[in-house]
Amino acid sequence: MIYLASGSPRRKELLTQVGCRFEVVKSDAEECKDSSVPPDELVQENACRKAEKAAAELGGDCAVLGADTVVALDGKIFGKPKDKEDASRMLRELSGRSHEVYTGIAFVVKGKTYRAAERTLVTFRQISDKEIEEYIATGEPMDKAGAYAVQGLAAKFIPRIEGSFSNVVGLPLAAVDALAQKAGVELYERTRS
Repeated sequence: MIYLASGSPRRKELLTQVGCRFEVVKSDAEECKDSSVPPDELVQENACRKAEKAAAELGGDCAVLGADTVVALDGKIFGKPKDKEDASRMLRELSGRSHEVYTGIAFVVKGKTYRAAERTLVTFRQISDKEIEEYIATGEPMDKAGAYAVQGLAAKFIPRIEGSFSNVVGLPLAAVDALAQKAGVELYERTRS
C-alpha cells in the first residue's frame, strides 16, 4: 500500500481505476513558483516537496507518492486560475493552439526519493468568447491547471492529444507504474492462485 500526498479527486479516481491500494494524506508543502525553472523540473520539484513532507510527517518505512501538474504554453506556466477573469484569460490564450501538460511524480521510500516527469501535447480548437464564458459558468475550470478538465466538459474543445491522457487528467499512470517498479514499491494487491 502507498500514501498519496494529494487531495485531488482526479488523482484518487485514477489510482482507484487501476486497482492501486492507497490512502490519502494531505501535504501542505510550500510549492516552488519560480517561473524561470523549466516546467518539467518545476513539477518534479513540487512533487518531491509534497511527498517528502508527507513522508516526514508519517515516519516509518511507508511509500509516499507526490504529484504536481502544470500547463505550459510558449514557456509560460498556467497553474490553477485565481478567479473567473484569470480562467478566461488562460482559455483565450490556449484557444486554437497546442500546449504541453507536465506532471511531476515522486515516490519517497525509506528516505530515498525517486522522481520523473511526463509531458503530453494537447491541441485546442478555436473557442469563441461565448463558449469560454459558458464553460467558466459551469465552475469546472476553477480548480484545474490551465483552467480546463480534459475528462469533463472541455473535451469538446480538444481534437487531439499526443501522449498520456491520464497525465492531462493529473497523474500519468504508466509513468507512476514504471517509477514504482524502479523504487521497489508494490502498487497492487497480488492475486493468489
